[in-house]
Amino acid sequence: MDIKDIQNLIKFVSKAEVSEVKYKTKDFEITIKTPLAGSEVAYAQPAVYHTAPQQMAAAPAPAATPAAPAQSTEAASDDSKYVTIKSPMIGTFYRKPSPDKDVFVNVGDEVSNGKVVCVIEAMKLFNQIESEVSGKIVKILVDDATPVEYDQPLFLVDPS
Repeated sequence: MDIKDIQNLIKFVSKAEVSEVKYKTKDFEITIKTPLAGSEVAYAQPAVYHTAPQQMAAAPAPAATPAAPAQSTEAASDDSKYVTIKSPMIGTFYRKPSPDKDVFVNVGDEVSNGKVVCVIEAMKLFNQIESEVSGKIVKILVDDATPVEYDQPLFLVDPS
């Protein structure tokens, strides 16, 4: 099954007003679930994960793209001694576990290897992102509740 077939299947499921569709062959399996019949796709297997977020992120990407190189250029010239924590996926960046809770980390906080620093929501799944380095948070490069791309810098950490 190629990407076009997967996209067509997603469109069909959203228009068919069904809550769940499973498609399985001997070497491929996909499940598409919608929260309510007729609304947008809520969950899909990883094969769909790569195509659906790109469609949704296509509109905000031009607005976010000019800001990202400017931040990268500044960071490269002046913050070369710092380690960068990058996004492992496409999704929406959140600094808090929920709206009524405190943020995971602030500038100046000490982090250790494995400490949760943020959450990225992808396809209605909230993925905790852990620090890969020990040190002090120097800069937070992304605003709360904004879309992030794969491998986008999120935090600068001073490992000393």
